[in-house]
Amino acid sequence: MTHEFDKGYWQQHWQQGNGAAMSGSAPNPYLAREIRDLVPGTALDAGCGAGAEAIWLAARGWDVTAVDISAEALAQAAARAAEGGTPDGVRWLEADLSSWQPDGRFDLVTTHYAHPAVAQLAFYERVATWVAPGGTLLIVGHLHHEGGQGQDHAQGESQGHGQGHGHGHGHGHGHGERHEEQRHQQEPPSEASVRAADVRALLPDAEWDVVTAEEGQRTMTVPDGREVVLHDVVVRAIRTS
Repeated sequence: MTHEFDKGYWQQHWQQGNGAAMSGSAPNPYLAREIRDLVPGTALDAGCGAGAEAIWLAARGWDVTAVDISAEALAQAAARAAEGGTPDGVRWLEADLSSWQPDGRFDLVTTHYAHPAVAQLAFYERVATWVAPGGTLLIVGHLHHEGGQGQDHAQGESQGHGQGHGHGHGHGHGHGERHEEQRHQQEPPSEASVRAADVRALLPDAEWDVVTAEEGQRTMTVPDGREVVLHDVVVRAIRTS
């Protein structure tokens, strides 16, 4: 199934509670693992969804700009930040990441499972241009499987992005479709998935030092207690020029 990950798609997704229901308060674990040794500076969370990553970064001294196409996702993220005592630590910005351009570049650009209304690899290539020299790019995406069904996805924009993002997957099916929902959660749409080698190929050796380029899986417990296996791609690189 082919999706148009546009503003209408993600706004409906968040209004229906699909992202919030599957998103926890903790940030994506790859974020903490990959950037824990970095000196805080300016950061862009591209497709911030419910805001877990942006809030986590701000709490550790980063000056964060968090962008999502969905006003509903941003409202939920801002409310979460206020509840956690960091209402001024993040600038929440509603924008379409497939056309938006920042005013400058960032020390850290990160995106977690964001699905804009452009090809997935083209999106990653786009956000890479927003990293300042010496800065870090961290991409966490869905792993592409040969012969995958391209199932429906609900998202980071946290965890979703024209953009949606998200820790979670699934579109809130009825109780009689529980098994089907779990299958959807495990297999995102094929057009929203990539391979680590393809992301790596976007980053020329003359401009980037690729530190991490891996594929793996992890288990996440969703609010109703079920465990969902996520198949991930993680790429971290430092811009050298």
